[in-house]
Amino acid sequence: MRPLDQTETSAKRGHSGALRRTAVAFLVLFLGFGPALAVEPPVSANAKPAGPAAPIATHSVLEQASDITRLSFDLSRSVEVTGRILSDPDRVVIDLPEVVFQDEPKKTTANRGRAKRVPLVGVVASYRFGLFAQGRSRIVIDLATPARIVRVATEVSLLGQTRLIVELAPIDRAAFTALAAQERAKQQPALAAIVPNSAAPAPTRPVIVIDPGHGGIDSGAQAHAGPVEKEIVFAFAQRLAARLESSGRYRVIMTRSKDVFVSLGERVRMARAANASLFVSIHADTLSDEQDVSGATVYTVSDRASDAEAARVAEKENQADAAAGLEGREDVSDVSDILFDLTRRETRTYSHVFAKKLIASFKDAGRLNKNPHRSAGFMVLKAPDVPSVLLELGYLSSDKDLAALTTPQWREKATLAVASAI
Repeated sequence: MRPLDQTETSAKRGHSGALRRTAVAFLVLFLGFGPALAVEPPVSANAKPAGPAAPIATHSVLEQASDITRLSFDLSRSVEVTGRILSDPDRVVIDLPEVVFQDEPKKTTANRGRAKRVPLVGVVASYRFGLFAQGRSRIVIDLATPARIVRVATEVSLLGQTRLIVELAPIDRAAFTALAAQERAKQQPALAAIVPNSAAPAPTRPVIVIDPGHGGIDSGAQAHAGPVEKEIVFAFAQRLAARLESSGRYRVIMTRSKDVFVSLGERVRMARAANASLFVSIHADTLSDEQDVSGATVYTVSDRASDAEAARVAEKENQADAAAGLEGREDVSDVSDILFDLTRRETRTYSHVFAKKLIASFKDAGRLNKNPHRSAGFMVLKAPDVPSVLLELGYLSSDKDLAALTTPQWREKATLAVASAI
């Protein structure tokens, strides 16, 4: 659902703290360098606003000189930058303080929202950039062939122009694998024992977590000539959250309140930390060849995909962390414990019950896919104690769906249907 070969711009931020709760004690592997992310309230009292002081990046240039591939950005002032390589898939990740990117997106050959992976210049297949977390931006470079970092720095020319420079050179697969292993060792995640938080007060109202998919550096799917998924689902999620809050019956938490990246594992943790009664993840799909496929689909989690299309969607959604330059992912599905299994089984039953209610309610608001209830191994739906569904609002590759998804009139009707199901 995400165009692989494009840059993605963003200049907004988010923040979160994370309490942790679970029905049973078990271990989760989490990224030690994970970002701070948006929870309600989205910004803490101690957070510093970006303000106009954030440096500005413009005019990116990708060029080849001899065996060196160079990516550069013009900067309004110098910043500290670091770079590292990741494998599976092969990427270069450049981390820097929060930067306002004002460069135009660059694309490779694309077909109605799904990009075709072709080399751009030298060792670079594609690159994207945007906000990674509060106070942090990131550039992710997808490699066409194995490469090493020759130089990553900011420099000032004799004319006073500041530039961010990333230089890469090709290396063989064995050397690349060894370098990636060294980087992985530096970022070795810690094992954290998550235990029940019996001291956490029970919420006075049911907590509903609304999860706008993607965000920040991860734009998600894109229409052939129109908005990107992260923008469409965020507008929908905002309106849905407002409807639920106005009823006075729920406390609503959005996993991101701005255009910021949130890892899949963090989205799950936020729901569990809040003792959520329900988690609803909002997305929009795209297909390259079947423009006549349209309509909304509701997904629940399962160990085995219900069909090939569900497997495809889950595989794409589960790549969100990799698209943002994260390495590794959390998966608690292998935990073996009788109480854990009972809790998970009960949670999945509730998820299926809600999925049926949502489909029944949504069919009055708009088109449903011919097979509207599917299941697969979505990472974001794997909280063992929070009923969770993923709602694909429609297909950005369908002219009919795209026309509806971008209108306030459809959004009003559709959010009312989801709120009614809740």
